[in-house]
This record gives sequence, C-alpha cells and structure tokens, in this order.
Amino acid sequence: MKLSQKNLSEIEKTISCPTYDRQRLKTGIVHIGVGGFHRSHQAYYIHRLLEKYDHLEWGICGVGLREWDRKINEVFKRQDCLYTLITQHPNGSDTCEVIGSIREFLLAVDTPQLVVDKMAHPDTKIVSLTITEGGYNFNQSTGDFDFENPDIKHELAHPNEPKTVYGYLAAALRKRRGHNTAPFTVLSCDNIQHNGTVLRKMMLAFVEKQDPELADWIAQEVRFPNTMVDRITPVTTPEITDSLKNTYGIEDEWSVVCEPFIQWVVEDTFCNVRPVLEHLGVQFVSDVTPYEKMKIRLLNAGHSVLGITGALHGHPTIDACMDDGVFATFLQQFMDTEVTPVLGSMEEAYVEKYKNTLTARFANPNIRDSVSRICSESAAKLPKFLIPTLKENLENDGSIAYATFILAAWCYYSDKGMDENGEPLTIIDVQKDQLHQTAKKTEGNWTAFLQQPDIFGDLVQNERFVQQYTAMVQAFYQGSPIRTLMKELC
Repeated sequence: MKLSQKNLSEIEKTISCPTYDRQRLKTGIVHIGVGGFHRSHQAYYIHRLLEKYDHLEWGICGVGLREWDRKINEVFKRQDCLYTLITQHPNGSDTCEVIGSIREFLLAVDTPQLVVDKMAHPDTKIVSLTITEGGYNFNQSTGDFDFENPDIKHELAHPNEPKTVYGYLAAALRKRRGHNTAPFTVLSCDNIQHNGTVLRKMMLAFVEKQDPELADWIAQEVRFPNTMVDRITPVTTPEITDSLKNTYGIEDEWSVVCEPFIQWVVEDTFCNVRPVLEHLGVQFVSDVTPYEKMKIRLLNAGHSVLGITGALHGHPTIDACMDDGVFATFLQQFMDTEVTPVLGSMEEAYVEKYKNTLTARFANPNIRDSVSRICSESAAKLPKFLIPTLKENLENDGSIAYATFILAAWCYYSDKGMDENGEPLTIIDVQKDQLHQTAKKTEGNWTAFLQQPDIFGDLVQNERFVQQYTAMVQAFYQGSPIRTLMKELC
C-alpha cells in the first residue's frame, strides 16, 4: 500500500510508525534543503524526541528553494510528508521505521511569501540548513561572499523577492524585528568546518549591503551555532525501494537508507529556546572545533582515500575497499601516522575509539556506498579534508607519504578517466574539465596538476612535497598497479 497518514494503521502492523499525534504538531523548526541526509539525521533526532517526550512544538516544516525541489514537493504531498528510514546493519539485517517529524513542505519558487511568513512566525525557533557547500555562496579562493551571483544581485535590488537562503533569512528576520518578535537561531547542518561561523560571515556580508540596520540587529541578536554532523547516508537505489515494497508491502517514493551510527555535536549558543536533544545523545558543547576537525580529517578524508584509490583499482564500493587488506591497511596507516598527530587537543582514547568505529562503519557490507559518490566533487573536498593535514605535517616535519600518494592518484584518475581494467570512471565534479585538462599535461611536466592554486595553494613551492609527489605520480604513469604501490607504502 502507498505510504500515507491514512494507511499508517495498516503499515504499523509490519514496521514502526509514529505514535505521536501529527495533527497537533507545531512548526518549531523550518529546515531548508530536505535531502537524504537531513531525513536520516536531524529529522530522525526530532522524530525520536517526539516519540519519547511528546514535545509537539518541535515539528519540522521543510523548504525547497529551487525548481528541482518540485519532485520532492509532489512526493511529500502524496505521502503526507512521511517517509521510511531504512537502517542497514553490518550483519545484513535492516531496521525500517516511518518518520513523521516533518509536518509540511513548502516549495519556495511557488510560494515565497508563505516561506517568509513561516520563518517569521513566533512558533519558529530554529531555521536549519543542509544546502551543500555551494549554497553558502562564497568564493573558494578568498572565502569572501560572492556578490556576482545573479540571484544575489536580484535580492539586493528587490529585498521583497527572495531567491537564495540569504534573501529568505533576511526577509524573515526583518519581519520578526518589525513585529518585535525574538529572532530564530540559524543552525547550519552542512559538512563545512566552522559552518555556523561561515554562515554568519556570509549572512552579515549580504545584509550589510541590503539593509545595514537589519545587519546590526542580526549581529547583536541572532546566533549561528557551529555543528558537526555525522551519519553515512548513501543514495537509495531502486533495489531498496523494491525490497521495501516486496518485503513489507509499502510503496514509498522517497525512502532513505543509512548506517546505524549517528552523531551530532552542537555549539550551545542559541538566541531562542531549543529542543532537549541532549536526552537523545546529541552533544551540546562550548567548542565544536576539535570534534569537527577529527571528523573531517578522519571520516571525510578517509572516504576520499578509499574512494580515489578504490575507483582506480576497480572496487565498486567502500566496503569492497575495506574487504581488501591492502586498502584497509593503507587507510589505517594514513589515520595513525598522518592524521592522529595533528588532531591537537582531542583525548587519545576518544580518537582511537572513533577510528575503530570508523573502520567498522566503512566495512559495513550492507551499506555498499559507491566509490563514485564518495569521489564526487573531489576538487571541493580535498582542499578541506586532506590537504590541511598534509600542510600541517609539512610544517611539523611529519609523514606526508599517504596524503601525497592520494593527490598523485587523483591526478592520474583525472587524466585517464578509467580504472585498471579499462572500465570508464564515473567522475562527478563541477571542475571535471579543468582537472582533466590540467592532469593530461603531467607526462610533459610532472607537477602540472599541482599548478591549480585554488585547489593546492602553494604546495608546488614545497621541495619536500614535490619530490615525493613526483616520484609517486611517475610510478602511476609507468603503469604500476595501484594496489602494488599502496602495498609498498604500507
């Protein structure tokens, strides 16, 4: 049967369904960017809060800002904003449950004023975001706000016609200020280091141009907590959808798959009330920095380490990489010898426990996270996840072999576009053409790929790094199998 509110009484006979009264839910959170990760993470935490404590003031209103969100909007209309969360365990079993914390969804391109009004309503205490790095609208090289964006230019000229997240936030906060309503907290849940700090900087840069008085009020009154979010959420495949239908008889057009592990660390600085998520394991701390650094340097960089090398070898998924002893050992050596020494203040026991958990998560054979997804947008990921570790080890005279090897592998990956079996690679990157054009010059100039300052900064000027990189990239172009090269390093 189709997933919907009216069918829950039948569906709950086979899988867990909401026990709280969804009709009584109020919107305490407006969330922009309702993708798979939001639904496996923040919406799941709120669902558990509603289940355990019946705090019905914390329902979620989802918002889609772009035309491509229309399909999501249509599915949610048919399914009453319900969806199935499928948790895939390492032993091959699945846990399925219907999540009901999202009470409504608004498509901003159709109803912009409704979105502003919903954010401005006194019931809304938090506006949260998962809009990917591109939605933050900053220049990758300078870190400054991009005022050349046509939508931003439109919003500056027409403050009452928002298009981007900044236009909507400004319009809603302007309305709350005008009605003497307390501001909402703006909560970034994106995988960006110091995400709240970045969001605050971009927001103030925008509003200072659009409405300087409002900018002063936001700077004084609105809070932008930093957060660290963690849960592997691969793409839901047609096989998963079919399995849900065949096993449980449920037709869900927008189910979500995730791993059992979940973590959320939040800087405890809010300008309005917040849900008591600490009762559900969310960590509210004074400084998120050590946690986000650990996660980015170990999990996100570790994913790239496995993804790029795995793709070149021909491994289809991350768990397949971990099932290969050479790849698993390479990852462990990278984490132990290059990342752990630069993590700073984190307790050693906590780091070791996190690494052990991480290897088990990567090895989960039920998740089957594709290497192509992990390698996507590497030009945006590696400068934040991997290269900072390399630079710190250069400064500290630490090991750089493993990180350097990954950059050499990435060059070869970008140039050849196929694995060792001659199969074409699925390369998903907005800078794909630039990467390929630069990488293909390598055989005439071994450091050509490094001459992209927006990605590598001044690494090409470091003699120690260039010496190691050159030797490694030459080995790739001489036809040495990647598995052999990895084994030699380990």
